Amino acid sequence: MELLITVLIVLVAIEHIYFLILEMFLWTKPKGIITFGLKSKEFAEDTKVLAANQGLYNGFLAAGLVYSLIIEDKNLSIFFLVCVTIAAIYGSYSTRKVRLFYIQGIPAILALLIILINN
Repeated sequence: MELLITVLIVLVAIEHIYFLILEMFLWTKPKGIITFGLKSKEFAEDTKVLAANQGLYNGFLAAGLVYSLIIEDKNLSIFFLVCVTIAAIYGSYSTRKVRLFYIQGIPAILALLIILINN
């Protein structure tokens, strides 16, 4: 089970590194505009500072998850997985995109459940 927990946490961390890249570096590029369904290149330019800030927070989530694995602290893993789950719930609610919850929330919830069941 420890291997499965580690794999799921790494998956969630990789997702958040990818979100960081999309939001901080690709927001105004075609990939970012298409991924986030932005209205236009101009809108992307106008909101790129906000997106970069959001990307930075995703990077912090990834860093926290990786750090929790390095120091082997399940409580820290739980904390960051709960943060990711809350972000997924709020993000899917505020954007009206349920897909966001499945991509971001389900892996974090699975990891949480497995950790809690095995504690």
